[in-house]
Amino acid sequence: MVNNLLTTRGILHHIATRRPDAHADIYGSPAFPNIRGNAWFWQTHTGVYVCVTAQNLPYQSEENPYNVLGTHIHEGSSCTGNINDPFANAGAHYNPYQQAHPYHAGDLPPLFVNEGYAWNVVMTDRFVVDEIIGMTIIIHSQADDFHTQPSGESGSRIACGYIHRQR
Repeated sequence: MVNNLLTTRGILHHIATRRPDAHADIYGSPAFPNIRGNAWFWQTHTGVYVCVTAQNLPYQSEENPYNVLGTHIHEGSSCTGNINDPFANAGAHYNPYQQAHPYHAGDLPPLFVNEGYAWNVVMTDRFVVDEIIGMTIIIHSQADDFHTQPSGESGSRIACGYIHRQR
């Protein structure tokens, strides 16, 4: 029996045995149409577990030779946009307390890409699941530098998912 939700074993047990509270299907922009992924969110008394998986991500590209991609919760409610920014309606980083970057509630750790695949699990206490329902999760084309204002210079938006309550 796992009693401590803060241990690796406890986290893995929790996400393997409990239904997520929210989910997003992630899909690529027109420039990256083969990207597919998922984000799942579990509310716990210690915070939110976020699990992001993605495949067909750019790998060893000239723009991003280190294979690290910024990932954020954005405040917009749609993965739509225009020809120049196909996910423009995803809005800016979720930042309800007007913090400097990288202290936005929506700042997540980067995805480390391995031959086009990525998988990441993190626990955060910067938001609760109910706050992000109806928002979006974005994968960017470059690593977040965790410094540049207002949002870390993480490149273009290459994939997006709409966060909804798990049915």
